[in-house]
Amino acid sequence: MNFSSFSDFIAMGSHGLYVWTSYGISLAVLVLNVALPVLARRRYLQDEARRLRREEMK
Repeated sequence: MNFSSFSDFIAMGSHGLYVWTSYGISLAVLVLNVALPVLARRRYLQDEARRLRREEMK
């Protein structure tokens, strides 16, 4: 598909809203698929470190 200008590219033949929304949602899902496990791992490691410190004090 050839576009005569950048604004035509953004408009995507009057389907730009749907195209860019789809790209945005896809990007958000990919970011969440990376971020949530990283945050869960960090939380798990913090909880384990806290638990180990508590056990050492006993």
